[in-house]
Amino acid sequence: MGPAAAAAATGAALAAAALAGQPYDLVVSAGIGGGFPPDAPVGSVVVADEITVADLGAETPDGFVPVTGLGFGTVSHQPPRPLVRDVAAATGGVTGTVLTVSTVTGSAARAAELRARHPGAVAEAMEGFGVAEAAAAHGCPVLEIRTVSNPVGPRDRAAWRIPEALAALTEAFGKTVLVVESWKRND
Repeated sequence: MGPAAAAAATGAALAAAALAGQPYDLVVSAGIGGGFPPDAPVGSVVVADEITVADLGAETPDGFVPVTGLGFGTVSHQPPRPLVRDVAAATGGVTGTVLTVSTVTGSAARAAELRARHPGAVAEAMEGFGVAEAAAAHGCPVLEIRTVSNPVGPRDRAAWRIPEALAALTEAFGKTVLVVESWKRND
């Protein structure tokens, strides 16, 4: 759980495959997450057209400064547009930015802050950016798919729909496999 663990595991898998002479053509990060209402309600499928780390940077007296504003690294990765389009069409998913956070949002104020900084955000999760960083280090494209188990905002565990989100993810992933198998990296 979390971006560091996701990056380490993905990097190890990509390195092992490359060393075995069987490098991957695509990395897929799939799981459940929180959706920003009304764009991604509970039960919906989200396909990231941008994978952005939302909390890597510095808090300053003037507000949050992303790591790129400090002169370092990157904060976003873009999956292949045709693949995003085709997976969204196949799954009935919404597209938009999926934010990677190290601490899940638990208040309306934090949700509003994230939406103000990232107006294209439709969901948040904890692994996508780590997976995308590892994929980029290996020159491999990445895709992120999430199904929404809860709204981003105040934590109301009674309202979480984790089993339903996992069932929706299984269904969406089945449809995604068909698209990915026909996708060509140069599309």
